[in-house]
Amino acid sequence: MNRYPMWKYILILVIVSLGALYALPNIYGQSQVVQIKSEQDKAVDQATLDQVANILNENQVSYEAVSIDGETAIVKFVDLDTQRRGQDVLKEELKGFDTAMNLRPNVPDWLKELGGKAMNLGLDLRGGVHFLLEVDMQEAAENKRKQIRSDITSLLIKSKVPKKRISWSDNELTIQFRNEADMQQAMTLIKKDFDELTLRDNVGVDTFEIIGLLTEQSINAVKENALNQNLTTLRDRVNEIGVAEPIIQRQGLERIVVQLPGLQDTTQAKIMLDATATLEYRPTDMENNAELAARTGRTPVGSTLYYDRQGLPVLLKNRVIATGDQLIDAQSTFDQQSGTPAVSVKLNSIGANRMLEFTKNNVGNFMGVILKERIPIGENEDGVMQYRSKEEVISNARINGVFSNRFQTTGLDSPREASELALLLRAGALAAPVQIVEERTIGPSLGQDNIDKGVLSVQIGLAMVLVFMLIYYRMFGLIANIALTINVVLMVACLSLFGATLTLPGIAGIVLTVGMAVDANVLIFERIKEELRDGNTIQGSIKEGYDKAFSTIADANVTTLIAAVVLFAFGTGPIKGFAVTLSVGIMTSMFTAIVVSRAIVNLIYGRKKKLKSISI
Repeated sequence: MNRYPMWKYILILVIVSLGALYALPNIYGQSQVVQIKSEQDKAVDQATLDQVANILNENQVSYEAVSIDGETAIVKFVDLDTQRRGQDVLKEELKGFDTAMNLRPNVPDWLKELGGKAMNLGLDLRGGVHFLLEVDMQEAAENKRKQIRSDITSLLIKSKVPKKRISWSDNELTIQFRNEADMQQAMTLIKKDFDELTLRDNVGVDTFEIIGLLTEQSINAVKENALNQNLTTLRDRVNEIGVAEPIIQRQGLERIVVQLPGLQDTTQAKIMLDATATLEYRPTDMENNAELAARTGRTPVGSTLYYDRQGLPVLLKNRVIATGDQLIDAQSTFDQQSGTPAVSVKLNSIGANRMLEFTKNNVGNFMGVILKERIPIGENEDGVMQYRSKEEVISNARINGVFSNRFQTTGLDSPREASELALLLRAGALAAPVQIVEERTIGPSLGQDNIDKGVLSVQIGLAMVLVFMLIYYRMFGLIANIALTINVVLMVACLSLFGATLTLPGIAGIVLTVGMAVDANVLIFERIKEELRDGNTIQGSIKEGYDKAFSTIADANVTTLIAAVVLFAFGTGPIKGFAVTLSVGIMTSMFTAIVVSRAIVNLIYGRKKKLKSISI
């Protein structure tokens, strides 16, 4: 009656053993480390390690080890104070390298090879920096209008449909033609490719116009796409920095939260998050004089006046051949002919086709490269950072041959600038500028204090539950305690394997789950006692206790799981952390409270045919 087949015991044993194995990495703790990365995006070598060791030894800074991890060097320290001192010394004396404090799990190599990894710790436990970014949605809408205008112009030129003028007024696009035939032909082409515009014609005396309205729905879609693209770009940029377990998520309709656990040096992070550097490749206006345009202030129609880094005027066509959005790779390098810093870029298929078509028809002409940046100029009265836009021509070179997806961009001042520009281009351009409206730094010591208090709360909660169950339910209480301990182990193992990030609210979820897990056993045990009072046999009471309590336990846990899923779907960072641990805890507690505890009960009591009493 109360027996499991052998395969069930073996399965339970395998699951519990795997849970113990993959929960094991969390007992090894973490070490304070300093990450060292080349400013020129080069991998570190043994010479770098020797240089780091010499600097630390000369300044009498003790350290445990110096090693290579990918393209970075890792220096491990004994404690936080030594880590801070070590970073200060390296930052001052190790030229050409960036340094950042971090924490690294001490998981043994044999356990790593088996896929074991420690739980990720959130910002409130690990320390680090928190940024709240606001996306400039007006700029996003303006960028979309510029893109539509440029694409329609290119479409009409390619289709050989002449136009007089094309311009935006708020969200209304006006395209003027010389005759009705050209207007109708353009209407057919634009309707086919630009479904975000609501089109109508405007025909009068010597007036042939297409009016395109960018609808409110389209504008909202532009803003949503801008926010999502910025999220993706920021994730790529943070990955380039090399921060482990970052949290990057939207907050509301226009803001993005970025949390970088373990990072204490915010300078590089702010540069990467806040920068909006991108490139535009445009044809040089070969028909008009740039110096004359700069002197008279009269810019030819279809061209824009820019200046290069020497302050000389350059006239470039408004037509954009390719942009930073179409780059799929960028690496800092040196120009083979001049030896100056350069960025080697690779375009996607759209950009490559445009570049191939342009260079094929313009060998001997010039092409300009515009570097667009947004530079911080200080905070306003409300404490919000203000910026100015900077656009300069970094290259205006002759096209000596036909090329498409691979080429070099020159005209950069230094290898460091080439490295930073390559990083930004590689990570992608932001769809709209962002500004940092809130910044907080949490020290590792505060994070450690949170960890200690969180672990203590779990220990106290678990101990009180264990003592209560042991006193009140005796042997069955001991069985419940074993199942509860296994539940905590399985929960930690699942969180580690899934790569979940543990936060303070997540610890609260674990404490709550401990109480909920024992709740199921209380229901089962009380049901068993009720069956015994009604005169049922001991074996029958155990069976009925588990069987009849199952539906109640399932209903209670499923409704809680639904609430946890809703919290995860609609909550922000801390709420999501609580929801994750609660969800995982519900699933593991169902397994341990019902399956594991019954397996133990079956082993103890199931093989005894005549039971006079049980300790409950």
